[in-house]
Amino acid sequence: MLARKSIIPEEYVLARIAAENLRKPRIRDRPRKARFIAKNGACNLAHKNIREQGRFLQDIFTTLVDLKWRHTLVIFTMSFLCSWLLFAMMWWLVAFAHGDMDPSTESASNSTKWTPCVTCVRSFTSAFLFSIEVQVTIGFGGRMMTEECPLAITVLILQNIVGLIINAVMLGCIFMKTAQAHRRAETLIFSRQAVIAVRNGKLCFMFRVGDLRKSMIISASVRIQVVRKTTTPEGEVIPIHQVDIPVDNPIESNNIFLVAPLIICHVIDKRSPLYDISAADLALQDLELIVILEGVVETTGITTQARTSYVAEEILWGHRFVPIVTEEEGVYAVDYSKFGNTVKVAAPRCSARELDEKPSILIQTLQKSELSHQNSLRKRNSMRRNNSIRRSNSMRRTNSSLIVPKVQFITPEGGQSTSET
Repeated sequence: MLARKSIIPEEYVLARIAAENLRKPRIRDRPRKARFIAKNGACNLAHKNIREQGRFLQDIFTTLVDLKWRHTLVIFTMSFLCSWLLFAMMWWLVAFAHGDMDPSTESASNSTKWTPCVTCVRSFTSAFLFSIEVQVTIGFGGRMMTEECPLAITVLILQNIVGLIINAVMLGCIFMKTAQAHRRAETLIFSRQAVIAVRNGKLCFMFRVGDLRKSMIISASVRIQVVRKTTTPEGEVIPIHQVDIPVDNPIESNNIFLVAPLIICHVIDKRSPLYDISAADLALQDLELIVILEGVVETTGITTQARTSYVAEEILWGHRFVPIVTEEEGVYAVDYSKFGNTVKVAAPRCSARELDEKPSILIQTLQKSELSHQNSLRKRNSMRRNNSIRRSNSMRRTNSSLIVPKVQFITPEGGQSTSET
């Protein structure tokens, strides 16, 4: 049976498909820029082609601390098992060399004054159990060493020294992993977004930082760095060019008292890399602002560091953080549900350079915001008046509908009586 031909001509189908492709433009997603510091503070950096791997073994303790927990536990277990097996082999060789493994010596020890190096060590299993007893200092009492063999005393001393070294290294490694500084940094939080608004007549870059624990961070300091790709006049491309920017702090020192969430402010002036950036140019900038909070943990005395970063898409122009600290019954309360909330405020859309050259821009912006605020208040008042008038009219209508009509009743005598129902 022949294949059935299509009713619609093939040329028309191809033309329709081409027209549909022209109508639906292909939208390509903008590739996401790789950020140097992630929002959780981790460095987004991959080390490749490292040839000198032996340098990690030279600093073995730091390597063990930096390993993952599953690798650390495997190394911890294997180090003890290997040491027990190694010294069990040595105890077995000592007993075998002295003749303690010979069955005839067992009967001879009952009749004569035969003294073994280690009592009750007649197999590798018993030698392994004796090795564990020596290194862990359990001492069940069934096996013990005698003064018959000086070599056994040497093995005992050597095993005790090796066991103490393994205990010190592995327990110290586990303690450092559990008390690492970045664990304390998990309770140091930053606002998800940063803002740029006017403060004291200047454009300022601001973000919020807080501490969730009651134990304080001593000598806490905040540093801000701008990371961008730059090109020198000689043509050299610097992919990660770091520039420190100052933090506005009324105290002479750079330390902050992080007892409650604070808004860290950077004044955008001539020294700032953001001096020539306007609101329209911010979205096109390829920059990243890294925030570093350092301090000493009050409970442990260990220096900790918390990090985060803000790219251009995470900076809100013309916004301000809402207040979250209130006084309730003589106690300052912090509402962390509003930690990252912002409100829109009046701010000039020009750069800080243009604002310094033309201060009238700020005055005009504030005047426009004041007029818009007054207009919004007028609209609200008019809406409230209209709503009140509508309510009063509706109430009048309902009252008029509830008026009881007068009904006349005719009595048999011909008189009329009026009553209300």
